Amino acid sequence: MPVVRGKKPAVTAGSKMPKLNATTRENQMEGPQVKRASSPPHGAPKKRTAFIDITNAHKVTISLPGRKKKNAAKKQAKKTSATSVSTESHANLEKSSSMSSEGTVTEEQTYKDEGQGAAAPVEELEAAAPRAAPPAAPEVPAHLLKQQIPVEFDIDSENSEDCYMCPEYAKDIFDYLKQREEKFVLCNYMPSQPTLNPEMRAILIDWLVEVQENFELYHETLYLAVKMADHYLSKTPVHRELLQLVGSTTMLIASKFEERSPPCVDDFLYICDDAYKKEELIATEAKILQALSFDINIPIPYRFLRRYAKCVSAGMDTLTLARFFCEMSLMEMDLVEERGSLLASACLLLALISKDLGGWCPTLQFHSGYQTTDLAPVVRKLYEMLLAPADDKLRAIRNKYSHKVFFEVASLPLVDADILEKALSQ
Repeated sequence: MPVVRGKKPAVTAGSKMPKLNATTRENQMEGPQVKRASSPPHGAPKKRTAFIDITNAHKVTISLPGRKKKNAAKKQAKKTSATSVSTESHANLEKSSSMSSEGTVTEEQTYKDEGQGAAAPVEELEAAAPRAAPPAAPEVPAHLLKQQIPVEFDIDSENSEDCYMCPEYAKDIFDYLKQREEKFVLCNYMPSQPTLNPEMRAILIDWLVEVQENFELYHETLYLAVKMADHYLSKTPVHRELLQLVGSTTMLIASKFEERSPPCVDDFLYICDDAYKKEELIATEAKILQALSFDINIPIPYRFLRRYAKCVSAGMDTLTLARFFCEMSLMEMDLVEERGSLLASACLLLALISKDLGGWCPTLQFHSGYQTTDLAPVVRKLYEMLLAPADDKLRAIRNKYSHKVFFEVASLPLVDADILEKALSQ
């Protein structure tokens, strides 16, 4: 299509530019506006411009037929004289070259020597110049360096192909959790609760164990709910009529934190026998989260227990026995003050002694950071708790671990006190 005047046609990558020596359709339509090419088309005779021929006439040699013979004679004479001159100059050149051959050789040699002498210092300077050292690698901060674990204490290399086990930094994770325990150390808060006592707290936890079984929740959910309830009760006075509301709300929060498919609010209202309204449960949830500053990733003993059991490749029956001891400790107000890692270690040591599987080995000492002397007081508290007669009102944990699924560990007899003291004294 015709091109608008005053504008250059747009050329795209796929379009072809029109050839200058071809008469295009656009050029025919534009007429006078198209600039003609100064060179002729291919194969056409060269155009002549009369104005240029006239002005440059004095520079142009015009050959006429009558002047050809004179020009030929002049050319022959010039050629003969040039030949004689070249012969004489050649003879003179040979004569002068023979006389100055020695001097020429000396000058050439001197020039070469000077050139070599000038180049030698440059090569020496290049060789003597110090080479730049490669840039040093940036130093890795100390807290980012990978912890070196002795081969005899390495329990994670066997899971090097399992990314879900995090073998590269599994120990770093538990070292971090152990550091966080210092932020969540509890004390005996019952004196600050005017309407509560340890028996009421034990009844609440026994009920939470039943809730965990009925909803088939993770054990981590149960432990976290108990931890949050203790931390909230240590900061806020609660009336006894609202204690169950606090327990069910902490279980709801823990379920949201741990479970893949947590129960809904209506489920917790149902298990409370509709003693509370939905608005009360939601309001209590907000109060608990605000009291804990929304920091609910509290280290729990159950995680440490599974980690330490792996250090000695404990069987499922031994681990389940230790879990029974650990879950029973949740109802004891005297053990609330103990750190989760220390409590888990004491439960595992008591289970190992009960199964006659040895004591606290060096691998356990390396990963837990505790010696047998550190665990002995807590182990004795656990032993006294288990020796006490069971309360008929608090049977949820014992009934749970009396099932075949849990190897009926609640029915196993306790280790003899003398054997226990002997193992703790080693």
